[in-house]
Amino acid sequence: MENKEVRQHNALTNARYEYTDTQSNIFLVLLSKLQKDAPDSVYQISVPDMEKATGKQYNYKQLRLSTKDMMGRVHEVKTIHKGRDVFRQLVLFKRIDYILGAGTIEVEFNEYATQYLFDLKNNYTSFQLQAALNLTSKHAKRIYQICSQWKDKGLTPGATILELKKTLGLANEKGKEEYADISMFKKKVLDISVRQINEKTDLQIDYELEKVGRSYKNIVFTIKSQALAQTIPFDFVATNESLAGVQQSHYDNAARILDELRITDAKHRQTILSSAAHVVEVNRYNHDLKTGKVKAARNPGGLLLVRLGLVAAKAPKSTPA
Repeated sequence: MENKEVRQHNALTNARYEYTDTQSNIFLVLLSKLQKDAPDSVYQISVPDMEKATGKQYNYKQLRLSTKDMMGRVHEVKTIHKGRDVFRQLVLFKRIDYILGAGTIEVEFNEYATQYLFDLKNNYTSFQLQAALNLTSKHAKRIYQICSQWKDKGLTPGATILELKKTLGLANEKGKEEYADISMFKKKVLDISVRQINEKTDLQIDYELEKVGRSYKNIVFTIKSQALAQTIPFDFVATNESLAGVQQSHYDNAARILDELRITDAKHRQTILSSAAHVVEVNRYNHDLKTGKVKAARNPGGLLLVRLGLVAAKAPKSTPA
């Protein structure tokens, strides 16, 4: 299945706010449901929606607490109002209702937020929903979206490290700043984000730090497109199977990969999906296939079975002397 692309206004991509990983996933699932001609509509998400989208397990209380906090989160959006540059402090949601007994949440957007979600014209950022959902670092999710805005240019405009921290919710106007030590900022935020984005999305990024005087002050991200390394379809349904030592999402992804490669033999599938090592290798093979590290145009499924040691490699045909 092809990846679902979602869009949001560039101003929202660069807005100053901080979400947890769960809150980011809720918002991403909401983005996927928006209808461009229906800004006043009521949108619904459910626990099954979230689990299908992310391959993770959620419960009603967890989502309720997350959205309760989201109701109070202010997004600072840089915009122009009456010919002046302003930071607009914006709450995205007008209301969030919980339908008791249904595991469903109804959302209605604030009328002032709809311009950043609907009728985007040419001023928007597009990115792959599944790739964003695959990222487990909340900072990686934001940096992925920022880099997606500039993927056609190959690099982001120069910005100060402090400005990036403000965008990520790691610094405020009062001077409070997390990870003031640049080595800790690299270790806890930048390096983790780069690694996850390069492993799990359609972008390959890196960053360059620039010194002003004796201290690092500025940052630029370089960006290249790549094949999506690992995808979990938006409509995929998790199985009830489990395997010790393997994350459920990796197990489900391996089962899906076997379907895509048309590996239907029941004995082979049982052997593969009952072995943690085989499940890991299936996901690794899929990554190598997507990124071009493995070439198997004719029979990628057969090559996987060879790599797993389940079938013998065919000897090359000998040519007549």
